[in-house]
Amino acid sequence: MTGRIARSALALLLLTGAAQAAEPLRIGLALPLSGPDAGFGQGARLGAEQAVAEINRAGGVLGQKIQLVVQDDGGDPKQALAAARKLASGGVRFVVGHLNSGAAAAASPIYEEAGIVSVVPGATWAPLTRRGAGLLFRLAGSDAQQGALGGTLLAQRFRDRPVAIVHDKTSFGRALADEAARALKAGGGRERLFEGVSRDDREVAGLVAKLRALGIEAVYFGGLQAPAAPLVKAMREAGLTTTLIGSDGLLDKDFLQVAGPAAEGTLMTLAPSPSRLPDVRGAARAPRTPEAEMFAGPAYAAIEVIRQGAEGARSTDPAKVAAHLHGGALLRTLIGEVAFDARGDLARPPFAVATWRKLADGRIDYAGTETAP
Repeated sequence: MTGRIARSALALLLLTGAAQAAEPLRIGLALPLSGPDAGFGQGARLGAEQAVAEINRAGGVLGQKIQLVVQDDGGDPKQALAAARKLASGGVRFVVGHLNSGAAAAASPIYEEAGIVSVVPGATWAPLTRRGAGLLFRLAGSDAQQGALGGTLLAQRFRDRPVAIVHDKTSFGRALADEAARALKAGGGRERLFEGVSRDDREVAGLVAKLRALGIEAVYFGGLQAPAAPLVKAMREAGLTTTLIGSDGLLDKDFLQVAGPAAEGTLMTLAPSPSRLPDVRGAARAPRTPEAEMFAGPAYAAIEVIRQGAEGARSTDPAKVAAHLHGGALLRTLIGEVAFDARGDLARPPFAVATWRKLADGRIDYAGTETAP
């Protein structure tokens, strides 16, 4: 009788272990699937679902198949907060999302409290990773990292020459300008002028007069194209050859329409072009708009980060996976090799430098990219 009981207990134990091993690894997917950013969210969903399908066909993560749990955050912080609470109460251990900085900032404390690792495909707001979050990892370069690259360009290309830092008086532009100033100082330089400017013609004219008086040879501009285009146009009309360096805030058709030929020679720091999803043999290609393409690759890569993090940690415990990722592990993903620093930001943000040039057909456009310093 004792032997029979022992055998029954062993069989029960084996069955329980098999059942546990068969339980899916639940990963939340929190994206704007409605609202003005739905095109970006739908593309990210496509990328995440394709990555999950391919990983599951190969056996899953440490023997567990992935199950996606989808929540629509609408690109809105309040809706993102509600989505995060649903995911936290639904037993997910990892989350891919959110895309919008406001949504990610609202949801992050919920994930941290629940012990959930979140991998953010977008969201460039710098403070997102500076608030003590130990379980958040960002696959996009931050605004701070992009601003710092602008300051590094000033330090390297205009060493010991008069330079200025200008912003468009928005929080986005001022943050870029502040980081550029810090990087310039770290590189041994210092700006002669640090000033904000709006699109107002009188402000632009006054700033151009100051640039002329100080002999400024390069301006780093933090912000969007609206004030930048009139500024570079006014500089050229005043006879200044001052180089303008901006961020991807200048990546707007209106920049060229307003600046015209004056746009030539402007430098921009840019994130790399979106990576295309790999073709699946035998599967029909889904329609892919430019908006969908923007985040399909990063969302695919976010699933890869979770898989490789778990395999590297030899565990699906979020704390162990986070520790492995914070250790600087090099991960090979669809968007290239990535590694994270102690904050959860990319150790080497993938920004490059592009220049607005006159092309062979006479058009002015940004063409080619250089390796970032």
